[in-house]
Amino acid sequence: MKIILNKIYFHPLFLLCVLMFILIGHFRFITYFMLIITVHELGHIFVSQIFKWNIEKIIILPFGGLTKFNEIINRTLIEEFLISISGIIFQMIFFEISKKFIMYKYFSAINYFILIFNLIPIYPLDGAKILNVFLNKITSFKNSILITVVISYIFIIFLSIIFANINKLVILILSLLLIEVNRLYKERKEIFNKFLLERYTRNFKFRHRKTIDSVDKMKKDYRHLFYIDGKYLTENYFLKKIFDIKGIL
Repeated sequence: MKIILNKIYFHPLFLLCVLMFILIGHFRFITYFMLIITVHELGHIFVSQIFKWNIEKIIILPFGGLTKFNEIINRTLIEEFLISISGIIFQMIFFEISKKFIMYKYFSAINYFILIFNLIPIYPLDGAKILNVFLNKITSFKNSILITVVISYIFIIFLSIIFANINKLVILILSLLLIEVNRLYKERKEIFNKFLLERYTRNFKFRHRKTIDSVDKMKKDYRHLFYIDGKYLTENYFLKKIFDIKGIL
């Protein structure tokens, strides 16, 4: 527990929002907001520890929490899905139990705001992570990243138009999310290369097999056989040739 507590980081904008709400007399509001965020993140943390994922940092932001992991990319999709959805499940269980004892009139509104906001498919919100799991089921790993980025941009633009003249705090939050989406877009090639390198250097045991003709079509949870110029090549052999050409290995 002490190790996890040492990884918690409060974003300056979150601290500013807390100060603002306290100064205008909404101490109970920010208290329950923090309580629900804590329970939500505990859901991610609890399930991630079941699968032995390494937690890098837990960031508390104005719109909620963000648990970042220092993990290999090729963890199974079922693990990713369960960890991504666990925050929502823990939050709803907590709300159903505690609403009988907490009489604060905005408690329900806070809960559903955090819940709905986290389900929006904008990276790195839970909604985008859950969407990415399903994208990986139907398309390649490389495509799933690009589609997630595109959908994130669409929702940011759409919500910015809606809230442009209504709520400046939402625009600020969307700006923070835009920074994260831009970072994912800029790092997409590096992420893909790491995905390939892991597949070459580690001996993953995948149940599913698929024949493809390009690394761009490689999928998570699949072992591949490459069909190139009329010849079948194993995934390991084909990736070795790629990394030899790039001078990485």
